[in-house]
Amino acid sequence: MGVTLTEKAAGEVKKIITDQSLPEGTVLRVGVQGGGCSGFSYSLNFDTDTSDKDRVVEVHGVKMAVEKKFDPYLDGTVLDFYDGLEKRGFVFNNPNVAKSCGCGSSFQV
Repeated sequence: MGVTLTEKAAGEVKKIITDQSLPEGTVLRVGVQGGGCSGFSYSLNFDTDTSDKDRVVEVHGVKMAVEKKFDPYLDGTVLDFYDGLEKRGFVFNNPNVAKSCGCGSSFQV
């Protein structure tokens, strides 16, 4: 199943790519890194290179790359974009999380 994007998140990613004049073929790279108060934290970057280690999909017109080694941590995750009065940013809705911290950016599986 992998990682998917909501339409709202995809629209925001496209806007960032355009506003920052990122090169043609830029992909949204989603990953996991060690750290944070719960053990792991999400990483979200732009990249122009992919390899056979990556699972590359296109969702709502946005190409995403996720290293296959992160599948156990991210499978079924939906990346959304929240734009409210108190905060604004990307939100990970991950069904694999056993515990997360109050900030929402670190987790345990």
